[in-house]
Formats: sequence, C-alpha cells, structure tokens
Amino acid sequence: MRLNRFLAAAGLGSRRSCDDLIASGVVFLNGQRVEKLATQVAPDDDVRVHGRVIHVARPVYLLFNKPRGYVVTRSDERGRRTIYDLIAPEFSTLFHVGRLDKDSEGLLLLTNDGDLAQRLTHPSHEIEKEYEVTLDKRFDPAQSAKLIRGIFIEGGRGRFERIRILAPDCVKVVLRQGIKRQIRLMFYDLGYEVERLNRVRIGSITDLKIPMGSYRHLTPREVESLKSGKVPQPDKKRPAPLRPRRAKATSGSRS
Repeated sequence: MRLNRFLAAAGLGSRRSCDDLIASGVVFLNGQRVEKLATQVAPDDDVRVHGRVIHVARPVYLLFNKPRGYVVTRSDERGRRTIYDLIAPEFSTLFHVGRLDKDSEGLLLLTNDGDLAQRLTHPSHEIEKEYEVTLDKRFDPAQSAKLIRGIFIEGGRGRFERIRILAPDCVKVVLRQGIKRQIRLMFYDLGYEVERLNRVRIGSITDLKIPMGSYRHLTPREVESLKSGKVPQPDKKRPAPLRPRRAKATSGSRS
C-alpha cells in the first residue's frame, strides 16, 4: 500500500494532506525518514509520525445532523461550541468532510477514511449537496434562471444546479460547488437574507429522521454508494441515531 494511502486510512487526513506530511519530514518507516512520496508500506512495517506509531484504524463513517450555533472544527480560539462537543470521545479523531457555517444546520459526514473524504470534497467529482433555504421574504421565481446561470460572488462564479420552490419564502437548491458561504452570498446579491439554511442531502445520502445534534453510522450500502456514486438500495433497517453528548460549558463569545 502506498504510504499516503496508509496514513489517510489511519485517519491523518486526505491523501494530499498526507503527502504534505511526508514532505515535511516527520514520517519514518522502519526507523528511516521517508523522503519519497511513492514509498510503499508492507503489513509488518513500523510507521511513525512525530514519533507516534501509526496503525490503520477500522473505517468509521458517521452521518451527523448539525444544529445551528455550532462551528465545524475540533477547537475554537473564540471559545465557541463545536460539533465535537456533541460527539462521543471515541469519535473525536474523525475529521469532517466539508463544512457548514455556524448559523447553518443539517447533514455532515465524519470519517477517518481519507480517500473517501478527498473524493467527496474534490471539485472534480462534483458531489451534489441539497439544501432547504428559508428567506426573509417571498422569492421571485423569475430569478431562478439567474441563480442557475451563475452570479459572481466573493470566491468565484457561484451557480445552482437546480432550484425548486417549496413555499413562498422557502426554496430547495442543489449545489455541486463548494464556495464559502455560497448560498447566502448568492441570495444576498439578489436582495434576500437567508434566515435558515439546512443541508438535507450529501450525494445519495439523506436521513431526515436523525434528531438535531445526533448522529448514526452509515450502512455498508450507503458507504458503497458514496464511493461509487450510485444511489443505494433502501436498507431494511438503518442504525439507530446515537444521542448527542451534553455540550461542555465554554468561555468566550458564542455568537
């Protein structure tokens, strides 16, 4: 197995970030500093990063329903609550796939599978993400075409793949891009404020029954669908959601 793949499987990040880790000179194989990115790892090899022995962990895939008011990071210098305050300690080393801003809510994937994380976040794969968006006023259907053609915002030309009106002030949009705060900025450009933003689908994965702040393991079919891009067959029984931890009290701003 190639070294960057081994490190990614151990939960140290995507293959690209593991290449950066190797290049920084902190990865050792059988006592020797690794200098070549194409280095191969055998099952009985001793791999260490910063002196710590690295083992390939069992792949873990969680689907988390993020509440509003939590930031998607392991720690926050401003003392705000993070999604990891709601996750059991055994999952604290999982990394999040993509982000949702503090004021957004909805589905988020957590995993130690670096290969899958890279596939889901790399722009070339154009993984669909679907959101329900509540606006501060009635949406004008005539503006749908402009949102699909694209609007220049901070970060590039943002566009929606599809948009569907659910209520006078509520729409469902589908993205294949990942520009920071894209949905909020695009609607703001047309004169709207986003009052609620809820991600309801990632690729083929959706589950509207997970309570806010809870999470569950993905089924094998769901994992395979994310890797293959195919829509999974319905599972007879999905894993029950795991209850969130009680969030720790923190100091500092929570705004």
